[in-house]
Formats: sequence, C-alpha cells, structure tokens
Amino acid sequence: MAINLQKGQRVDIGLSKIAVGLGWNPNQSGQDFDLDASAFMLNESKIIPSDEHFIFYNNTDSPDGAVHHTGDDPTGGNSDDGDDETIQVDLTKVGANVNEILFVVTIHEFAARKQNFGQVRNSYIRIYDDVDGTEIAKYELEEDFSIETAVEFGRLYRRDGKWKFEASGIGYREDLGFFVEKYTTSKPIR
Repeated sequence: MAINLQKGQRVDIGLSKIAVGLGWNPNQSGQDFDLDASAFMLNESKIIPSDEHFIFYNNTDSPDGAVHHTGDDPTGGNSDDGDDETIQVDLTKVGANVNEILFVVTIHEFAARKQNFGQVRNSYIRIYDDVDGTEIAKYELEEDFSIETAVEFGRLYRRDGKWKFEASGIGYREDLGFFVEKYTTSKPIR
C-alpha cells in the first residue's frame, strides 16, 4: 500500500528501478500551462558533477544511464488525472559521485503568461516501481503557492548505502535558470 507523504516526511525506497511521476492540472483559466519536470543529480557538495547530470526536456538521459526523462508535456494534458511527466531512475546505475537526485517543477514562461502555482491544482509527485507499476509513496502539494513559479517537490538521497525519498514542497519565485545556477556553483545564490 502506498504511503501518502507529508512535507518533510521520508520513506525508504527499497527498490532499484523506480519511476517518479509528476502530475498537475491547470485551473480552468483558458490558458495553456507548460510545467517542466527536471532532475538534478547532486554530489556531496550539492553541485551537479557535470552539465549532463541536469536532466530535463533538452537532456533526457544522465551520463551514467541512471536517470531518463520520458519527454516534455507542454500542456499538462498527457493524461486525465495521471502523470504528466515521468522521470525513470535505475538506482543501481547512479555513479558513486552522486548522493542526491532533486526533483523540481517550473512554469515555463511564467512572467510572460502571468502564471504561478496558485493557478495549478492537484499537483503531486509519486514514486512507483518501474517494473510492475506499484506505487510506493505519493506527496500531494496541498499548500497555496499563490506567487511561486517553481517548486522543489522532493529528493532521493543515499544514506548508509540505501536510497530514501524526502517530500520537500519548497516554493520559489524563480525560473529553471535559477536552479541551474544554484546547483552548478558553490557560491551562495541570492
């Protein structure tokens, strides 16, 4: 039975091949929403070891073959009440230089479209067995992110040789470029 996570809650993964499904529905505003799921593979200093360790719609595979983004959904309409974007993870292939995989969702062109997460409903991240589809854990974003345009949904992290997942739910008024800068440099960001 799947665990419904609360913000900050952690769960042991216990599997090697998982998928991270992210879903959302735009409020009935008549506008298209383009939310983008990304994964940042981080070392112990919380920096991506190379540009290729940033997985998103223009770089769908990590260099070690551990992380695969299945593709961009520019409308949030990939499924009715299901995952809109999926990132597959084979934890047995994650390089020793990666201790954490952070999952972020951003709103593409939020400034031009005047959009934020307050205009999105039913946002969630879920972890499931990529072999048989059994859901392990789900975190539903229930907070009102009325001005935020990006959310760190959760992170996989390695501790004592085992992988765990933590529900984050941290909102930002930033774009994807903010996270790229934040995780490619060791100097403090704003």
